[in-house]
Amino acid sequence: MRAILIIVSFLFASLVMRSQEMTLDGDKYFYSYDYQGAIDSYLRDKAEGVLITNKQMLNLADSYFRTGNYKEASKIYLDVNSKDTIADSNRINMMLQSMTKSHSAEALRGIWNAKKGLMSKELRENADFNYQLLEKDSYNNSDTEVFNSLENSPQADFSPSFYKGKLLFSSSRRKNKKKKYGPSGEAYLDIYEARITSNGRLANTKKFDLIPNSRYHKSTPQYVEEQDRIFYILSNSENGELAFNDYGKNALAIGMVYDNGFFRYMLRDLSTSFYYPFFDSSSDKLYFSANFEKGFGGTDIYYVYVNNGQIMSEPINLGPRINSPGNEIAPYIHDGSMYFSSDIFYGIGGMDVYRTNLQNDDSYSIPVNLGAGINSESHDFGFIVKKNDDNGLSGYLASNRPGGKGGDDLYGFVLNEKPGLKTISLKGKVVSLSTNQGLVNAQVRIVGGDGSVIKSVMTTQYGEYRLEIPYEERITVQSTKEGFSVFTAIYEGNAISELQNNSFNMGIMNLDDLIVEVEEKKVLDIEKFFFAKRKSDLTESITAELDRVIEVINRFPRIQLHIETHTDSRGYTSANKRISQQRADAIKMYLLKNGASNNNITSAVGYGEERIMNNCTNGVYCLEFLHNQNNRTLFVVENYDQLK
Repeated sequence: MRAILIIVSFLFASLVMRSQEMTLDGDKYFYSYDYQGAIDSYLRDKAEGVLITNKQMLNLADSYFRTGNYKEASKIYLDVNSKDTIADSNRINMMLQSMTKSHSAEALRGIWNAKKGLMSKELRENADFNYQLLEKDSYNNSDTEVFNSLENSPQADFSPSFYKGKLLFSSSRRKNKKKKYGPSGEAYLDIYEARITSNGRLANTKKFDLIPNSRYHKSTPQYVEEQDRIFYILSNSENGELAFNDYGKNALAIGMVYDNGFFRYMLRDLSTSFYYPFFDSSSDKLYFSANFEKGFGGTDIYYVYVNNGQIMSEPINLGPRINSPGNEIAPYIHDGSMYFSSDIFYGIGGMDVYRTNLQNDDSYSIPVNLGAGINSESHDFGFIVKKNDDNGLSGYLASNRPGGKGGDDLYGFVLNEKPGLKTISLKGKVVSLSTNQGLVNAQVRIVGGDGSVIKSVMTTQYGEYRLEIPYEERITVQSTKEGFSVFTAIYEGNAISELQNNSFNMGIMNLDDLIVEVEEKKVLDIEKFFFAKRKSDLTESITAELDRVIEVINRFPRIQLHIETHTDSRGYTSANKRISQQRADAIKMYLLKNGASNNNITSAVGYGEERIMNNCTNGVYCLEFLHNQNNRTLFVVENYDQLK
């Protein structure tokens, strides 16, 4: 909790102090992060009849929230909301989060349902998905071995980072009588190193001496092994003294130390604080948290491109799939996934650790809560993980869960597999097989092994879709659109994993592309075929066309076909009638044996020479090609209008 206060207080001040008039003593306490002092002052003013505005009441609610009195915080949030809708999405999150800790699940869902229309589509999907996960009895990491690292202090210890067989971390423990930082009452943050023992505990903690010395904040280190560099945050300073903007604000910057000890500022703005740097060598992206004005709530996660130690782009927000009305901090990438912490309301505690899978197109899967064990009802953040020699996983995080030595302690953990519930994430396009163009408003759905629909979405104007579900051993993926065929495919086991590696595109056929009008009827457009004279045997060329009929039936499971066979006028009328019916029956039998059902084949009738197409009737001499016009088989689509 103290580390969150130390770091996020920079954020909160920047959000609320802009153009803010402080008319009460409670305001002064509040904006200087003395939340208990703010509570006492606001309550004293209320008791004396001093007018307290809704904005100041929200300050009081925020103060209760930040001191852990969620019951009182939620009372005020709800009361102010009933009089004057809380439009700020970050405060909506704080209201919902306080209700998570003080109200029933039904009450929370009621407020969420009333507010969700104000939120982004991605946030609604994230919330619904994580609620679904956390309600699963099997969804937890309660058997995960989580242990206190033993080298914690009564002060804040947090933000671990692997470093050459050791662990770097941040701490406000007082060494060498380092100057105090006001909001926390503890020393300015500094960076320490500890030896990792064989059982994952820490030992021999000492101050890390490869970072340039400063009397002010140095924190949240990240060691980049590929480049032998360390990224970290520090207080902006000039000539050893704090540097302030025109409004008297000091912010946090991101610096980098080279292996030769040379220091360089990477991200620095006296009016903006940057937090939790993470450099990904595979993409040359420097991730960080910041509180830019046009974000989605509190701190958001951004990245910039870096080339040879130089920033090469503007900050890029990870977007509403990752960032929320809450605070997102501490990005960490491992094995194709990004881990980060968020205090969004649908979590287990305050800050929870989430995992999102990185996609090839720079997009992200729905972040999933890592569940109980890794997360607790307290703050959990700064998650790092690595693979062990035995193919298991181990790592560290910070938490202020009960049983620790101080406000925030370092905890180690051991895992047998990737943390968090396994999911199935699909994305791609639904295209027309005729035009290869994306289809808008096509339905994509995943059906479970029991036949129930697990998730259904509609494609965008470009035919794109994305969906994610909890893992199933066997799924059926389907897509369709009115007037189009149905795509359906079954996957299980390893095939499901392979399905998620790349875009999964599905092609469906427009019904009208498969149909022609013949004899004023809607019939399947297939190649014409002929039986041998006076025979009903199905030759290879005939079955090839019948297989095309099967394909149409598979694509349009509701299609209803009437089979018609016709002969020319040569031979006896009764014989032609009989052989024609035999041919119709043979066709029907083949279709039924190869995937069609009785629902698909409504009737099969041999008409013989009853419906001659030209003048080649009995006794009339005609050339062969004219007789062949009468030898025909039609597959009449009887429910064409219903399929459209």
